[in-house]
Amino acid sequence: MSQPAYLDPSLSIPERVQDLLSRLTLDEKVSLMSHPAAGVPRLGIPGYNYWSEALHGVARNGRATVFPQAIGMAATWDKELIHQVATAISDEGRAKYHAALKRNGYTDQYQGLTFWSPNVNIFRDPRWGRGQETWGEDPFFTGEMATEFVKGLQGDHPKYLKAAACAKHYAVHSGPEKDRHTFNAIVSKHDLYDTYLPAFKKLVMEAKVESVMGAYNRTLDEPCNGSKLLLDDILRGEWGFDGHVVSDCGALSDFHLHHKVTEDEADSAALALQYGCDLGCDHVFNAIPTAIERGDTTEALVDRALMRTLGTRFKLGMFDPDENVPFASIPMDVVACEAHRQLAYRTAAESVVLLKNKDNLLPIKPSTKKIFVTGPTATSMEVLLGNYYGFNNQMITLLEGITGRIPEGMGMEYHPGALVKHQREISQSWAPGMAQVADVSIVCVGSTPHLEGEEGESLLSPLNGDRDSISLPESQVNFIKELAIHGAKIVLVVTGGSPIALGEVAEMVDAILFVWYPGMEGGRAVADVLFGDSAPAGKLPLTFPKSLDQLPPFEDYSMAGRTYRYMTAEPLYPFGFGLSYTTFKYSDIAISTPKTTGFEASVTVQNTGTLAADEVVQFYLSALESRLPAPISQLIGFQRIRLEPGQSQTVKLLVKPEMLMLVDENGKLVFHPGKFRLTAGGCSPSARGVALGAPEPASLEFAVA
Repeated sequence: MSQPAYLDPSLSIPERVQDLLSRLTLDEKVSLMSHPAAGVPRLGIPGYNYWSEALHGVARNGRATVFPQAIGMAATWDKELIHQVATAISDEGRAKYHAALKRNGYTDQYQGLTFWSPNVNIFRDPRWGRGQETWGEDPFFTGEMATEFVKGLQGDHPKYLKAAACAKHYAVHSGPEKDRHTFNAIVSKHDLYDTYLPAFKKLVMEAKVESVMGAYNRTLDEPCNGSKLLLDDILRGEWGFDGHVVSDCGALSDFHLHHKVTEDEADSAALALQYGCDLGCDHVFNAIPTAIERGDTTEALVDRALMRTLGTRFKLGMFDPDENVPFASIPMDVVACEAHRQLAYRTAAESVVLLKNKDNLLPIKPSTKKIFVTGPTATSMEVLLGNYYGFNNQMITLLEGITGRIPEGMGMEYHPGALVKHQREISQSWAPGMAQVADVSIVCVGSTPHLEGEEGESLLSPLNGDRDSISLPESQVNFIKELAIHGAKIVLVVTGGSPIALGEVAEMVDAILFVWYPGMEGGRAVADVLFGDSAPAGKLPLTFPKSLDQLPPFEDYSMAGRTYRYMTAEPLYPFGFGLSYTTFKYSDIAISTPKTTGFEASVTVQNTGTLAADEVVQFYLSALESRLPAPISQLIGFQRIRLEPGQSQTVKLLVKPEMLMLVDENGKLVFHPGKFRLTAGGCSPSARGVALGAPEPASLEFAVA
């Protein structure tokens, strides 16, 4: 008996999928339409669950390498590193998938190769609990970093996907969490195309991301998973996306239960299919036969959806012999291996952002006699993890990292000192006295995943994952004051996935390190930065406002007054900011002949200090005479470089034609002739950044006719 066409690897994927569809009954087709896709035993097709996570490592699937949370990876500003991280994640994902398949004969939830990552929503408001999952507030930066993540996950094999990445949550989605099932995001065409869509467009058109996840909310009155504008006109029409679209989990039920745009499940299924949602992360697509009986949808639309979702499975090699699929032989010993551990360490070290260093207190000097470690996050495992995390049996807390690094003969004490959110039950503590006799007090504070995260996830969040304040909890502020009053020399080590308005605390302490949720190697990486084995070079991928008073209402999706691109108020810390243990000088900024077809820009950067260190060179462009709505400045390029003391390097950037264009009120990219300013520096153009210690930027003005 000849082999059926769908099992013939020599045929094209469309031919193979079409053959498989021709052998399926309608009920069997429908059973493949939801994220736990049923098996078809008579055709030898095992069950497969599409829901797997890999935000910063293979998640919720046993042992894996736990990398820093996505916002921490963003703070590295290191595209090459992110590609390596994603490659390691997909190696582990492949090994674990094949092991589960061999053990069980099928793969269950979180054991598959369709990873619902990365999250490329714009972190437009620091109150949003899920901002930690993103790459920050800038659409260009998000697209650049997430593209490398997608390429690392999916691999570069000409025939097979190593894993399937997913760009989520499409589109205009960034809180409030408590309203995400009912919210209608109203945005101008300008903000839609200028801010909310560029990262998705880049992932679709350049990174060739295999999947896109629709958001829970409505955008411009349409539910995102049933939106003619988002799915039909833009994603498939303007961008030519040919992968599959999956709903967020429960989002199709929201059509009739919360958005009230449909009557029932069958009606919701028909709407989703009509505009190209191909896979449901819930049970709504089980009502497709009813929708067909009513005449509201057709089996042809079911086949269209399955052409896409089954196409992904064929690209992953799920219907081919293992010997044909190069990734099927990746061994299990790659999971949480030493090389990946060192990669997690490097990523955590590169993510650390130095926000203050009065009198060069850091790094801790060899002559230091005694240190004191304290604070509610010093021993916390949770602050290493963030959300959507994997598990590892060798996690290194901040206290453990410092303990492992402190030189023999240097004294050390530890006391927890305070609780994360609640006041101590006893008023007296030994901590202030211990701080008073130490040369340096390392005070570990900040947010935890209990304070911020997804709907239903954060135990201490008053807003179901979001925050109603971006200040440190009062219990932590009072503890820092207690130490400062006793004359302690304080190094603040701050964990978190979003901006924290430190307020008066910033003035009380001598040094501040922002370390995010730094993953399994976080403690070791932070300790090595504290003691100078690694010089901090992380940069903020988002603006830290001084308070919520500087921001528009959380529910307002207009970009006016938001992010460094449109915010006129002076921030606490600007986008792109981060200090070093050395100093840098920017000079000799130059461009070739400016023209609308593009040109080359360059700047010379010199390490003028005494220590070798990395620097993130950032290029920004400002349109000075535009009559169109234009950002105050916008990032157009960046590169992380390494310089020895006294060493200089000329960094070049190709200024592409689209970088000179602006988005008009209709959402169209147009060129408006006039003057521009090009700025190169170690921070976004900001007097505040320079005042805080960023190097003086180099800039020039030019005209393009």
